[in-house]
Amino acid sequence: MLDATTTALLHAVLEEVCEGLPRNETGTRAHVASKILDAANRGEVTADRLRQVGMEALRSAPTMWR
Repeated sequence: MLDATTTALLHAVLEEVCEGLPRNETGTRAHVASKILDAANRGEVTADRLRQVGMEALRSAPTMWR
């Protein structure tokens, strides 16, 4: 379970990574959020690393979600 500070960081990184993505792109946002959460659960909790994971997830999101 992640603490409140880490959860806030994950949310902030997700919003930053997806800032240019329309809000209705929920599938893509969910994909990115999932990858960021997976990274955090593996112990990667620096903003830079989570941002990198999020950007990689955004680039690799299945085209059906874009």
